[in-house]
Amino acid sequence: MKEFELKYGCNPNQKPARIYMQNGSKLPITILNGRPGYINFLDAFNSWQLVKELSIAVKMCAAASFKHVSPTSAAVGRKLPDELKRACFVDDIEGLDDSPLACAYARARGTDRMSSFGDWIALSETCDAVTASIIKREVSDGIIAPGYTPEALEILKTKKQGAYNIIAIDPDYIPEEKEIKQVFGITFEQGRNNFEISADLLKNIVTANKTLPESAVRDLIISLITLKYTQSNSVCYAVDGQAIGVGAGQQSRIHCTRLAGSKADNWHLRQSPMVLDLPFIKDLPRAVRDNTIDVYISDESDDVRGDDVWHQFFTEQPRKLSYEEKREYLAKIEGVSLGSDAFFPFGDNIIRARRSGVTYVAQPGGSVRDDDVIKECDIRNMVMAFTGMRLFHH
Repeated sequence: MKEFELKYGCNPNQKPARIYMQNGSKLPITILNGRPGYINFLDAFNSWQLVKELSIAVKMCAAASFKHVSPTSAAVGRKLPDELKRACFVDDIEGLDDSPLACAYARARGTDRMSSFGDWIALSETCDAVTASIIKREVSDGIIAPGYTPEALEILKTKKQGAYNIIAIDPDYIPEEKEIKQVFGITFEQGRNNFEISADLLKNIVTANKTLPESAVRDLIISLITLKYTQSNSVCYAVDGQAIGVGAGQQSRIHCTRLAGSKADNWHLRQSPMVLDLPFIKDLPRAVRDNTIDVYISDESDDVRGDDVWHQFFTEQPRKLSYEEKREYLAKIEGVSLGSDAFFPFGDNIIRARRSGVTYVAQPGGSVRDDDVIKECDIRNMVMAFTGMRLFHH
């Protein structure tokens, strides 16, 4: 297949639309089911690059959940603790612990369930039946992977009344060194960002505390590779083998840090007993439950637990979580890693990140206020490495 005609571009009025290889060669993909659209392919090709690079860097299988050309999360195939299984709503999945790929996707899909609603999925390895069984019950637009087992393919083909988008990609495909695109009829050309992110990038530790455990090295690599395929400006919080907060596409660095930090805080709070034990009505739709949890742990919790509405979601009225309770729970969090796609211009980013349990930081450095940022880290006994490499993506 040398080209594929699309229904339309980003919006229905943008026609005609297609994907093709400018050099006339065959596309490196096979569409096994459905009819992916313009934005689907943008998500597919960005997410595939992320999981392929991540799996090579950490030598583990990887999965990503993408929405609107940025990852909601990316994760590697580590087993989930019981609390995280419950928070990700996969504690009933048979064979989960025996499938690292399923664990990776369960983590990625379960990180920010509100943002992942209707996601595009990328897997670094052949999709198996256990992973497909998780995907089957989630609202999703499509998936890209190097292959599918026959059983997994049959499971996925049942989604969206048989119209689920399933793409197989040639794992050996290597794109040309130059990237070309047009904006406003003007052609842009640049070299591909083939910069390799590895542990070597974290050797320039500039803080007094220079203790960087292997788990933090792994999480910082996950954070930085996730940022490499996230719309900038962005920062990414990561822990235990997964991105837990992505602050994509913000104009201000501190807004990135706050947005991603609030998502990381929600990820932690959803694993707390006060959320895991919420008395939901039986058979409450998954999307409604996810939205209810998101509202319950926010400052607008009365929108779902108020006297006039709680019975729509719960079998009994849950008590309100106070700000002090949430802060007390979050204050115990340690060992979170944070990557930034560009330098921190002010120390306020460090102060905010520490409130979400960040202990380890990786950023390019190069700000005129680097000394102030380092000082804020030293006050909090944090570890920070200067990578010297910016990771903007647009």
